[in-house]
Amino acid sequence: MTKPAEVNVRAGDKVSSETHTMEELLEIQRAAFLRDGIPDGRTRIDRIARLGQLLLDNADEITEALNADFGTRPRELSVATDVAGCMIDITHQRRGVEKWMAEENVAKIQGLLGYKQRLRHDPLGVVGIMGPWNFPLQLTFVPAASAFAAGNRVLMRPSSVTAKTTEVIARHAPDYFSIDELAVITSKHGGGADFAKLTVDHMFFTGSPEVGSSVAQEAAKNLVPVTLELGGKNPAIVDATTDITEAANFLADARMINGGQVCLCPDYVFVPESKVGEFTEKVVARWTKNFPTVLDNVQYTSTINEKNYKRIVGLIDDAVELGATKHQVIPNGEALPDSEARKIPPTVLTGVKAGMKIEEDEVFGPVLTVYPYRNLSEAIEKINSAGHPLTMYWVGDDNDNLQRVADSTRSGSISGNDFALHLLSGGLPFGGVGKSGMGSYHGKFGFDTFSHARAVTVSSMPIKFAENVVPPFAKRDVRVTDLQMKLWRFFNGRAARKAARR
Repeated sequence: MTKPAEVNVRAGDKVSSETHTMEELLEIQRAAFLRDGIPDGRTRIDRIARLGQLLLDNADEITEALNADFGTRPRELSVATDVAGCMIDITHQRRGVEKWMAEENVAKIQGLLGYKQRLRHDPLGVVGIMGPWNFPLQLTFVPAASAFAAGNRVLMRPSSVTAKTTEVIARHAPDYFSIDELAVITSKHGGGADFAKLTVDHMFFTGSPEVGSSVAQEAAKNLVPVTLELGGKNPAIVDATTDITEAANFLADARMINGGQVCLCPDYVFVPESKVGEFTEKVVARWTKNFPTVLDNVQYTSTINEKNYKRIVGLIDDAVELGATKHQVIPNGEALPDSEARKIPPTVLTGVKAGMKIEEDEVFGPVLTVYPYRNLSEAIEKINSAGHPLTMYWVGDDNDNLQRVADSTRSGSISGNDFALHLLSGGLPFGGVGKSGMGSYHGKFGFDTFSHARAVTVSSMPIKFAENVVPPFAKRDVRVTDLQMKLWRFFNGRAARKAARR
């Protein structure tokens, strides 16, 4: 039986998470979870609503901090992704939680015969959430809302790279939550590697495959289940019948979201061989129109830090040195790339071949690689050789070619003709497969990720299953066993014959 927490949020206490170690915060939350029991719907809805209010009340300060962390990051982008963008799924969680948490009777007819079967959706306890720097709130607050919907407590660790944004959240969180509900972990508590060692009841990580592997290994030492939302080189395919201008405009825009620093950005694109030149020209034209200036353009998102700036510039230089051709948008009078502003010009690379570093590394910056193809099998083979991406872009009609691509490849999702619209749907999961991640969230998928599906059976049948599978076995038991085998051979054989006739 569920019940509300015995002590509601104590806003007046305003206890900062930094007054305790990570280990102490975990124990505080675990003790509170055991003390208060499974929260009812009202309590969960209240927590989800407060999470959203924390974002909305402090939106201006958050966007200013994001701009300071990046160097330049437009307010409109930060609101759309890290504030208002979070509210889509937060609202969906708040509206759906009472339906999702309800106990289900999964066998009504058997129940009438004395075999009752129910399915509970129980919280796990304390959930640890590790977020990345590219969308430090979107990728921590949205899973936190799912964790609250499922009835859990949350230890949230936003990225240390976006330290100013993390400081804003850590400072304001006590106005909305007691630390036994939500605690924000900062660099003062230790590094991400330290957080990964915590014996939480579920660890949720968003970031690179390399770091994700390390997190999973640390969690495995404590048998902590993990959800990994990782990156990957996302391919795009332009169908042969697609208007090349529309394709170029869409992929040019999708590549430059957040300066290309999105795990869902298209990384490389396959274009019909005869249209590669036209496609490249139109991408450059689109960027030239969108970015008349780069260096002093406050709406052009900077590369997050010097390390990533040097890495991306190095990928471009390596490709060019080995024979690739770069097509860049460099406004008149500007010297780009610029290390001080960490601004890299929008770049298309053609002629990229095996052996170039950019063939293997996820760019995570304003660079789009273009490959020619003569038939779909060439594109499919290339995609399958690169590992399963987080998403795959299709530019064209919903036709047989798309069906062939979907049947012949694996990816976390497929996005046709627009940028990652599955993020906006409460009915679709967000997650990767293989090297792009494991597990998913958003909508009820997030609720399920942070819940335990707990089976409950109650029997009042006159025959006990236990009695029939324990010695001594009589002749009657032998006859029943032989009859079972005869029946299963008949049913399975019939199914095999039916399948063969199809």
